[in-house]
Amino acid sequence: MASQVDGETLTLPTGSPIFHPGDLARAIYGVRKGIVELIDAPRNRLCYRHGELFSYEDIAWRGGYFRNEAIARTPVELVKLDRLNFLNLLHNHPTLAVVLIGQQHERLREQRSSGSYSY
Repeated sequence: MASQVDGETLTLPTGSPIFHPGDLARAIYGVRKGIVELIDAPRNRLCYRHGELFSYEDIAWRGGYFRNEAIARTPVELVKLDRLNFLNLLHNHPTLAVVLIGQQHERLREQRSSGSYSY
């Protein structure tokens, strides 16, 4: 999906911060290339790869602030899509919501089976 989304393209080197907890959440991100790691307050880690979207929870219902830290773990190419464009994308492609729910479900299953966040 990230390869099909029309938004701002960001290219970042390894180790670059993408956002920090408490930053205003005004966009979601899709990974076109590389690996992005999200780290929450208890230091749990979750990686996103090519084709995956992240941070949509924060702009959809988390009060407008990022709750995680996002770091480029490899050189990355990201698509940055602002909140309104993301909501329009969901409106125009409602099956995307099903894809995102499926992605979250799979992450939860991985966490439960391993006892931690899965890479």
